[in-house]
Amino acid sequence: MTARITDVARAAGVSASTVSRALRGQPGVSDEVRAQITAVAGRLGYTASRSASSLASGRTFTIGVVVPYVGRWFFGTVLDAAEKVFSAAGYDVLLYNLGSPETRKRFFTKLPVRKRVDAVLSLLIPDEEESAALRSLGVPLASTVGGARPGFTVVGIDDRIGAESAVRHLVNLGHRRIGMIAGASGPLHWTTPIERRQAYLDVLAEAGIEHDPALEADGDYTVEGGERAMTELLAAARPPTAVFAQSDEMAMGALRALRRHRLKVPDDVSVIGFDDHELADVVGLTTVAQPVAGQGAEAARLLLRQLDEPAAEPPGHVQMPIRLVLRETTAPPRPRGPQ
Repeated sequence: MTARITDVARAAGVSASTVSRALRGQPGVSDEVRAQITAVAGRLGYTASRSASSLASGRTFTIGVVVPYVGRWFFGTVLDAAEKVFSAAGYDVLLYNLGSPETRKRFFTKLPVRKRVDAVLSLLIPDEEESAALRSLGVPLASTVGGARPGFTVVGIDDRIGAESAVRHLVNLGHRRIGMIAGASGPLHWTTPIERRQAYLDVLAEAGIEHDPALEADGDYTVEGGERAMTELLAAARPPTAVFAQSDEMAMGALRALRRHRLKVPDDVSVIGFDDHELADVVGLTTVAQPVAGQGAEAARLLLRQLDEPAAEPPGHVQMPIRLVLRETTAPPRPRGPQ
């Protein structure tokens, strides 16, 4: 027998209206109660009646998601968290993976999501023309990358403050030769590498440390790229005693390169990352933690809220918390090491 909303309400010990609000991401339900209701609904196999809801609201009950690299950890984690929120509220996800310039141009030229979705979650940063194209859809828009932009609800972090805390940690430990593994070859229009690099430069200047271009290398935001970049930094005339990697995946690649060169971390070289990847604790990586899944879930909830409360003013920019997580890969430089 198909479960009904009253069955979920009875099992969860709440009213049917609370179940409806919780599963549709509406306000007025605590996170704890929402999680409990979602779990009960999943256990009972409850889903909202799609046909009845569509006839009543005129909605497609589909959310469009555009992403530059669906296989990358950050984007995959955001997508997974958002999809869980959408699914619990009875929505399907229509995914567009725009990894190549050709695919991206074709998408924004034809806009295949028109009249097929109720809202769009963008995990890429559109330029002005692309933003205008998305706004022309006349549906709620949200993103988890980049800064505030007209017509979008953006859920993100302050990349500059996070990177400053990472580099300043290395400075405070006493390091003067601080390298950086960046992600300059990231997705089109991506501001994250720019913001984190500027933070690196600002903290060096603040500490009176002269910037050495030889201590920067591109790691492509991948483990393999981080390994290549670390190998490049080690080949410098005066290698770094510490390295800030703009992502944990690049930091893990750096750790692999250092191990291959038989260098000890943090005795020979300190390494700090950014993200708090699910494997960061496993390898003891010092990092800047950001709520990656939390950003995806929050963006999804805000989109659903806009659909249920179209007259309400949508939030323009929601900033999520970040924190420095100290583990085993950073320490003061060796007294006789190169500074």
